Amino acid sequence: MYARFRPYIPTAILAVLITYFAVQGLLGDRGFLTAGQRNAELAQRLAELKQVHAQRMDLEVRARLLRDNSLSADLLEERARSLLGFADPRDYVIRTKP
Repeated sequence: MYARFRPYIPTAILAVLITYFAVQGLLGDRGFLTAGQRNAELAQRLAELKQVHAQRMDLEVRARLLRDNSLSADLLEERARSLLGFADPRDYVIRTKP
């Protein structure tokens, strides 16, 4: 009985492989039907990258202002007050819970 199906075994294996790759091509992680999800995730990651880039540029400007050759008195006073916890007598202090 096994000898009768022996010529069809390579064809069956090939059909299973073709079916597997077709399903993966359509529904897999990088498949044709999941392109919308990938594009949405890409858009989200690009927005996050844009936000992080803006934060980095802000930090670079602040770091540049704190260097010795271009020291900003206002920024230095602001950082000293926030780190040391001091306030000017004319300031309004509003305490919030962390």
